[in-house]
Amino acid sequence: MPYVITDECIQCGACVAGCPSGAIEEGELKSVILVELCIECGTCEQNCPTGAVIFVELEEPVPGGSG
Repeated sequence: MPYVITDECIQCGACVAGCPSGAIEEGELKSVILVELCIECGTCEQNCPTGAVIFVELEEPVPGGSG
């Protein structure tokens, strides 16, 4: 999943309220993206006032590699 919520999250609820697929819920210390519901639209990243939601490039696995 390319979008993650970092420790900069202040649980303001902007990402939760703005998510069109309901893929974000408030956690104990920060909001959490529900992978199975996320449509990767980027609305959460745009709505976050602290920049806590970031897009992470996932590297393609290398055949025969260890990670």
